[in-house]
Amino acid sequence: MLTNKKRVVITGLSGICGLGHSKNEIWKNALSGKSSIKKLNDRFIDDIEFDFPVNIASYVNNFKIDDEILSPKEQDRFDTFIHYALHSAHHALIDSNLKIGSDVLPHKIGCILGVGMGGFPLTESSYRKFLKQKRARTSPFFIPSIIPNMASGLISIKLGLQGSNFSISSACASSGHAIEMGVRQIQTGIQDAVLVGGSEAVLTKLTIAGFNSMKALSKRDVPAQHASCPFSSDRDGFVIGEGAAILVIESLDSALKRDATILAEIIGCGSSADAHHITSPHPEGQGAIKAMEQALLEASIEPNQVDYINAHGTSTPLGDISETNAIKSVFKEHAYKLNISSTKSMTGHLLGSAAAIESFFCVQSLVHQEIAPTINLDNPDPECDLNYTPNTSIKKKINIALNNSFGFGGTNSSLIFKKFQGE
Repeated sequence: MLTNKKRVVITGLSGICGLGHSKNEIWKNALSGKSSIKKLNDRFIDDIEFDFPVNIASYVNNFKIDDEILSPKEQDRFDTFIHYALHSAHHALIDSNLKIGSDVLPHKIGCILGVGMGGFPLTESSYRKFLKQKRARTSPFFIPSIIPNMASGLISIKLGLQGSNFSISSACASSGHAIEMGVRQIQTGIQDAVLVGGSEAVLTKLTIAGFNSMKALSKRDVPAQHASCPFSSDRDGFVIGEGAAILVIESLDSALKRDATILAEIIGCGSSADAHHITSPHPEGQGAIKAMEQALLEASIEPNQVDYINAHGTSTPLGDISETNAIKSVFKEHAYKLNISSTKSMTGHLLGSAAAIESFFCVQSLVHQEIAPTINLDNPDPECDLNYTPNTSIKKKINIALNNSFGFGGTNSSLIFKKFQGE
């Protein structure tokens, strides 16, 4: 563990996903238990016609990035995940009221984002056009439009951030690891502030066909909004989603100096590997256990001090049981006393930005002292016997919240957030 490390607080927050385009809209809809999962019929309009095995997802409706964030000339150049990241970063910085240049020097603020897959939609559409041409030609903006680090790169360009700037790709734990890296840079004094989080938008026929071939996606013959049902005996796979979330994190010294509104504190981060299988989690959650234990150790808290866990909870048959087993192993009897929820039941699985949007929910829970539910949990799996906050949000005193995110390749991330209670 680091010694004499700086404390890290969250002073700004925003996001975009199927539940809404803003911090308040997303939170309001999550508390009401609204599902953003719907049919994909009107999303895929192209010249390829074939029977499609999965026709549901959680996607963003009626969104166009503001011209002041990305000029009309630039908007067609960059893939959707970049639009979502820019939108979220712009509004998170406004939420933080952080002034670059006066509150923090440009070279002391960076941007580190998790992006699992990058610009798949533009890659797929560009390749179709490429094959129809008589000569090898693409847009000069094609490569800059799809590379994963361009989300953080453009944020830095547009906002004038001259500090650390890169992306992390570790599947569905990407944005959890990005948040951890930002925390480490502040703890060690490398940066005073960092925009962290993630963005993902890979809703294409090819992507969905690929996940479907792995038998990862839900094919439940139910209304779309009921398909994602973490910890339920009816679950059969995850529902893919898209979106972004950005947190403005800074040193406590920096936040106090400018009299910022502090939303929460990040007190522990853990990461590990299952070293088990390329896609399946360890049955007993050994990697997840180590990630949570590391986060608890750094936070210097006992397991029974955790009040809420925003679970990875993807609604897959193996994953939900593995995570439940891991939580029981770490928290013992307290596992039955704390609240858990999977907001993926409402947002779907945002892949590389899952940890970012779920950290968003953890912070909002600490600020508002409410817990968003796991919807569609009417028929619990007997092997998943913890309190998953079924179907209805609750008000509860919450001091400490933990977020789990696990990815293909057996990569794991756990983050611990604490209600800010002063110096």
